[in-house]
Amino acid sequence: MNREQLGRLLQHHGAMMVLGMLVVVGTLGFDSFATPDNAASIVVSSSFLAVVAIGTTFVIISGGIDLSVGSLFVLGGVLAAFGSQYGFAVALLLPLAVCGLVGLVQGLIIARTGLAPFIVTLAGLLGVRGMMLTISNEGATTYLVKNPAFAALGQGEILGLTYPVYLTIALALAAMVLLQRTGFGQNVYAIGGNEQAAALMGVPVARTKIYVYLMSGLLAGLAGALNAARLSSGVTILGIGMELDAIAAVVIGGTLLTGGAGGVTGTVAGVLLLGVIQSLINQVGNLTSSIQQVVSGAFLALVVVAQRLLSKAQR
Repeated sequence: MNREQLGRLLQHHGAMMVLGMLVVVGTLGFDSFATPDNAASIVVSSSFLAVVAIGTTFVIISGGIDLSVGSLFVLGGVLAAFGSQYGFAVALLLPLAVCGLVGLVQGLIIARTGLAPFIVTLAGLLGVRGMMLTISNEGATTYLVKNPAFAALGQGEILGLTYPVYLTIALALAAMVLLQRTGFGQNVYAIGGNEQAAALMGVPVARTKIYVYLMSGLLAGLAGALNAARLSSGVTILGIGMELDAIAAVVIGGTLLTGGAGGVTGTVAGVLLLGVIQSLINQVGNLTSSIQQVVSGAFLALVVVAQRLLSKAQR
């Protein structure tokens, strides 16, 4: 195996390798780590971030960034809880419609005006957060999920895992096929690799970008709705800052921040890696949750540096 092949292996499967090593360390170091209950807890708690991160994967591969997904996640939860009083369909479709519309508008602005995604989605983050605070009376009102069928969507279980876990698996598989086996997925890679060259080859750059941000908004809203169903309420403080966790998971999973390379498999591994780190910190017992942010930040910095070095080595 030459240096280039080794670099590609580490980039594509490095997160999975580290995840495996941490699982081994946790199993050997803590009796309560490798238990079915703890494994289920990690998977269930990671499923909501995974749904958001799948959309973020498409955005980053296309060479963009979406800072609004954390606020959309919270807004989706609040709208789902609010809409549950009108039935299951409203509770599910209302957050999808509103959050999808936000993603669509952001995609249109980015694609048609050429504005930097960072600026557009930062404005979206602030605007969506303001919308959420308006609906919840500055966070003073917490809407409860009043539809039992919708609550069951987030709380029902099969073989010890909640329904959102299976939905996340289905979404991840669909996203893998979409990214790797369709013309749309190839267009996303092409735009992220070299937008000007992609345009010259006839790739519908603007339309692809619009779809990517629409997808990101829809998935963030869906994740928020599922989380509201799980908690039976639209909590206004959960999800703030989730955009950073989603970006971290995507990059740790091997997707280049510059775009043009990456995949959903690595993103799922990155999400689980963050979940395992949090679980290991909890196993220690005398460490606070803020340590997880320190460890995740340090790990992210190492991954970005490693990506840079591997990129140079492959040249």
